[in-house]
Amino acid sequence: MKKDYAISALLIVLTLLTATLATPAAAQVASATVQGSAKDAQGQPIAGADVIWYDADTGHKYDIKTNKKGEYFSLGVASGKYTVTLMQDGKQLFQFNGVQVTLDNGATIDFDMQKEAQKAAAGAGLTPEQLKQREEQNAKIAKENMTVKQLNEMLSTAKQSADAGNYDAAIATLTQATQTDPTRDLLWAKLGEYELTSANKQTDSSEKTKRAGAAVDDYQKAIDLRQKALDAATQKPPDATKVLAAYYNNLGQAAAKAGKPDDAVKAYTQAAQLDPANVGQYYFNIGAIDTNTGKVDDAIAAFDKAIAADPNRADAYYWKGVNMIGKATLKGDKMIAPEGTAEAFNKYLELQPSGQFADPAKQMLASIGAAVETQYGSKKKGSKKQ
Repeated sequence: MKKDYAISALLIVLTLLTATLATPAAAQVASATVQGSAKDAQGQPIAGADVIWYDADTGHKYDIKTNKKGEYFSLGVASGKYTVTLMQDGKQLFQFNGVQVTLDNGATIDFDMQKEAQKAAAGAGLTPEQLKQREEQNAKIAKENMTVKQLNEMLSTAKQSADAGNYDAAIATLTQATQTDPTRDLLWAKLGEYELTSANKQTDSSEKTKRAGAAVDDYQKAIDLRQKALDAATQKPPDATKVLAAYYNNLGQAAAKAGKPDDAVKAYTQAAQLDPANVGQYYFNIGAIDTNTGKVDDAIAAFDKAIAADPNRADAYYWKGVNMIGKATLKGDKMIAPEGTAEAFNKYLELQPSGQFADPAKQMLASIGAAVETQYGSKKKGSKKQ
């Protein structure tokens, strides 16, 4: 009985030992190692990229980051056939298909964009010189994209400053932008905009004139660059002249603020030639300049052109009337205004019966002995046409 008990005990021990030894083997996962590197078209390491290994048959997916040297490494990858994709900033740079991962050897996949470009060029029949030109062009495009990104960030920063009322900060940022790349007309135009807006907020007249003068220079640079680009373009964009007209319009505003009325009129006239659709606005601006400088006849002519372009522009009628009053003469103690003066004020009142200049228009009519008409073209009885 003791012998039987000993045998039974030995069998139990052996059974337990067998179970203990068998457990690790059953829990072991068959896996492999994958590794490699990534270089860009200039042969530089691509750091922080994602190397994605995906087996469509099993659904296994591994996302591995490249280090500062552009290298990547991962243990524990299941065997299978993978699609291996190099991604950076959400964009696919390259992809290998059908990459076999085995338990014994794992897999090594290197991404070399320079070599891949050479292979593509060879497949396309490019000569070494043509390949060099392509690489230079690609490098130029990459540099341009980087510059554009940097300048857009500066434009955004400047806008945030301007929106907060800090125009000095906005001007400083865009000054730096124009130094970074002085060939962009938009940068000079936006700098001019902030210079002019800040000029309007100055209480010191000399500082106001100084900033307006700086805006004039900025807008002129924008115009020169835009015109140069248009002259060189084989196919002009549809809004090309409209943008240029807007620059001239802003140049006119800056010149007027800088005390250069003749330059302002020239700028507005150029805008009118470039943008016929908005000619009414430009001629109105010319009329305003001529009014402020006492050029009565020129102002009346400009307002007539603004009215011809836009018959419903009420302010043009009012200021035409104001300039016509300036040509009035005295006959005894009575003021005799040129023909059409009353019609101009009454047309304003018809279009804007409670507008900004409604009361002054009525006073002007009274000063020349003309009645306010209830409707333009239909006078009250007893009213006199002037």
